[in-house]
Amino acid sequence: MAEGFLPVSRRELKESGIGQPDFVYVCGDAYVDHPSFGAAIISRVLQSRGYTVAMLCQPDWRDPSSIEEFGEPRLGFLVSSGNMDSMVNHYTVNKKHRSRDAFSPGGVMGKRPDNAVVVYGNLIRRTFKKTPVILGGLEASLRRLSHYDYWSDKVRRSILLDAGADLISYGMGERSIVEIADALASGLDVRDLTFIDGTVYKTRREEDIYDAIRLPDHEEVCEPSSAGKRAYAESFALQHANTDPFQAKRLYEAYGGRTFVVQNPPSKPLSMQEMDDVYALPYMRTWHPVYDRAGGVPALGEIRYSLTSNRGCYGDCNFCALTFHEGRIVQVRSHESILREAEQMIREPDFKGNIYDVGGPTAEFRAPACRKQLTQGACKNRRCLFPEPCPNLEVDHRDYLSLLRKLRALPGVKKVFVRSGFRFDYLLADKDRTFLRELCKYHISGQLRVAPEHISDNVLVRMGKPGNKVYREFVRLFEQMNKKSGKDQYIVPYLMSSHPGSTLKDAIALAEYIRELGYMPEQVQDFYPTPGTVSTCMYYTGLDPLTGSPAGAGAEYREGTAGNEQRKTAAGTKKTGAGMKPVYVPRDPHEKAMQRALIQYRDPANYELVKEALLREGRQDLIGFGEKCLIPPRKIEKAAKPMAARGRTRVPPGNNEKTGKETRKWKHSKKKY
Repeated sequence: MAEGFLPVSRRELKESGIGQPDFVYVCGDAYVDHPSFGAAIISRVLQSRGYTVAMLCQPDWRDPSSIEEFGEPRLGFLVSSGNMDSMVNHYTVNKKHRSRDAFSPGGVMGKRPDNAVVVYGNLIRRTFKKTPVILGGLEASLRRLSHYDYWSDKVRRSILLDAGADLISYGMGERSIVEIADALASGLDVRDLTFIDGTVYKTRREEDIYDAIRLPDHEEVCEPSSAGKRAYAESFALQHANTDPFQAKRLYEAYGGRTFVVQNPPSKPLSMQEMDDVYALPYMRTWHPVYDRAGGVPALGEIRYSLTSNRGCYGDCNFCALTFHEGRIVQVRSHESILREAEQMIREPDFKGNIYDVGGPTAEFRAPACRKQLTQGACKNRRCLFPEPCPNLEVDHRDYLSLLRKLRALPGVKKVFVRSGFRFDYLLADKDRTFLRELCKYHISGQLRVAPEHISDNVLVRMGKPGNKVYREFVRLFEQMNKKSGKDQYIVPYLMSSHPGSTLKDAIALAEYIRELGYMPEQVQDFYPTPGTVSTCMYYTGLDPLTGSPAGAGAEYREGTAGNEQRKTAAGTKKTGAGMKPVYVPRDPHEKAMQRALIQYRDPANYELVKEALLREGRQDLIGFGEKCLIPPRKIEKAAKPMAARGRTRVPPGNNEKTGKETRKWKHSKKKY
């Protein structure tokens, strides 16, 4: 057995002196024993509690015997697709197969199946009929109830049923997995584990479900009719309103009136000490040596020399699934814990002096949004940052700034970068500019990645993002700060096309904004409808689920003790969804191609699409040779130079000789971002 690693083969299991492991962890990723990988965290947490775990990574799902590598575990199988959803891992937004899998040895594609959790679960069930099967990880977490599946374009059942499993440990599972293990070890049957927060179970006895909200039945929400889609939006709104561990109610949905899938409230967030304990476990911080011959596992990459500072995010963007997975309450590690990990990294022979990132979902979040969240949770009907920062939001960068200063001062550290996402609206809300000044001075390698996503307020409101004027003010402040410090740095904005709410008119407005910047993005993200996001619900239903008072009318409509008349509308109470606003959704592949092409209108390959979009919207004024035009009247084989035509020149850093005057230094980055 490789020293320090958990066993990955029967031979290593024998060498470790384990006759029968307590758990077999079946994972779609290769085994990387690093705290940035969920499988490593869960297996090490179990090990720290005295349980033995064998890692069955990327078994050959075409060979039923592959699941028998370690025999039957004493307590159960743990099943995860890995750090990514297997369908997102395999397919682009255009449903084309990707050529590379960064979580497999050598980046080779094809080491895991589509819908990996379902395939692994059924593979186990064919051989081990009664052994407990517990699902976890992102794929299972976001498919825990009825969910829209973009790849099949239909609403699918809870993954718990499709995988033939007994439980789902959803969200960040350190608490729930230990409770599950302890309960199974005490002799409880897995069917009796109905009481653990952060889990989903199934039952045939509705009368045993207590203090719960009954969601619309699966048969209602899977109907492709307008009524079915409204029921789906209603169900999603109730789920979204019950993601907070302090306030959430138990939720359940019926399948055929005979089977019920029950979601218990989320697990409570980890304290700072508990977070420290998780990251202090004896990770080997690299891939298992069995992958050396293939060149290792590419996903480790820069993550190996990055530091996780926090988890959870109260940004709550509509296209992000973090609210459903990690939650809105920020949890952090102590400075001491992070510094210890940094010192451990410095001692590694391959460390070159650069810490590539210090952050998490949002880099600068180092505390809950307000003190209330620590005891009462996040507000159901109010967001912390959208449409503008809440008056109770505690804006303070001092703790994060102090952490970065300590890391910079460590012997052996040359540079500390910050590459996690920033909330520029949160940064603007801080009247003390010390953090922004030091960020520009010490923690950016020439460019700062931020995510305005769009510039049209019509689209931004559907994204749950701040208005464009906020981003413009941030850009102005960033440029001002760099000018004062003599730094030649610039912003790389992440932009998204075809998000619900985005029309061709909005896409043209975005192209005009890009024209003013003198900048063409090399990469554009088309909106990808993945499970667990508000935006995906909009995409499928054409309704904004957050505009129908889900926490009010919905709770009254569905809530009640099981067995009572939950399905009857109270007198004078409207059904959830009655006030939901319709949303324009660009679904046509050709229109989506036009929206994407407009963002990269300077690319000659996009000429015909851009021209068609402009003509369709009656914007012939943008076709020509004037400085406001996007494209010339006819396709020109050689790329035009619209910047020079307007008297501006894209210049390399520090070189303004071509214009004889100060120019805006928006440079065409050769890097992929």
